Amino acid sequence: MSSENLPQSPEKQPRKPRVAVVFGGRSSEHGISVVTAGAVLRAIDRTKYDVLPIGITTDGRWALTADEPERMAISDRRTPSVEELAESPEGGVVLPVDPGSREVVYTEPGSVPKALGEVDVVFPVLHGPYGEDGTLQGLLELSGIPYVGAGVLASAVGQDKEYMKRVFTSFGLPVGPYLVVRPREWEQDEKAARQRIADFAGEHGWPLFIKPSRAGSSFGITKVDSFDGLDEAIAEARRHDPKFIVESLLRGREIECGVLEFEDGPRASVPAEIPPVTAHDFYDFEAKYIDSAAGIVPAPIGDEATAEVRRLAVEAFEAASCEGLVRADFFLQDNGEFVINEINTMPGFTPISMYPRMWQESGVAYADLVDKLIQAALRRPTGLR
Repeated sequence: MSSENLPQSPEKQPRKPRVAVVFGGRSSEHGISVVTAGAVLRAIDRTKYDVLPIGITTDGRWALTADEPERMAISDRRTPSVEELAESPEGGVVLPVDPGSREVVYTEPGSVPKALGEVDVVFPVLHGPYGEDGTLQGLLELSGIPYVGAGVLASAVGQDKEYMKRVFTSFGLPVGPYLVVRPREWEQDEKAARQRIADFAGEHGWPLFIKPSRAGSSFGITKVDSFDGLDEAIAEARRHDPKFIVESLLRGREIECGVLEFEDGPRASVPAEIPPVTAHDFYDFEAKYIDSAAGIVPAPIGDEATAEVRRLAVEAFEAASCEGLVRADFFLQDNGEFVINEINTMPGFTPISMYPRMWQESGVAYADLVDKLIQAALRRPTGLR
């Protein structure tokens, strides 16, 4: 019999890459992370990728959640939570600890564990400690699963404002005056710590900004105009992080710039300007996410300043050994010089967030931006690189 007449086995269709979108988490930015995940889930091309939404509750449980982005939006000035989206109040998702396996398992008390299939890449959209700070990245490195965004070191540096500034200074990037108060210093001698802050204010003047060293989304930040509000501001900062940072007021225009990793290296977007927010004392959480303060994209700062801030943004990306993406925040001072304020290694991806808006204006639409980040993660090996 001719082989031509033998029955042919159907060709096995190649499996689509599976993306686990991990969101929520234990930090005070839990709700914003859920909102960001909703936007990312809406944008992922389902003809190109399979998607597995995994939420981390505020107490640290990894939960299987419904793939319902419409439930992940801010409503009535309130952010959603993983607890509201979890398919079970007790079930948990377990990542593999063997780098040779990418099989994800779901368990519930009293039930046989259920295999959820292999995960090819994780898209972590967690903000703040226990997610954006290198802890989750370390877990994924141990599991051997590729992931979107910065690695362990860059994530940790990008989360801690003290070490971020130290790294930038060592690479010659301009930073503003600051003072760090560590937990032991405050707990052992509050009087001496206050005196250091008083000396700092005497040198640089009021107002001062009191910030948690390892928080984001402007949580815990207070602008103080005199000693009268200092203790309350410190208590608020320490509510989010026992280590806090004191910064002087930098007078100038707030300019942001996005950096995205392409196949040939990182590139900067057009910059944006955050205009003064008259209803708020500064660009705080309410202004960013609730009242939707409108950024100006592109920033009207002229060609020379635009080129300079884009250069500095890429330098900051490289200085901190970042991967994937970064939003770099600057002040453009009256003398025309830029001072870098901070970077975010996993900036907000909500519909009004500045990072996707800057790339939209730069010619990369939201869905394409998400796709480029996933593709960059799939190209990049885990482990030392």
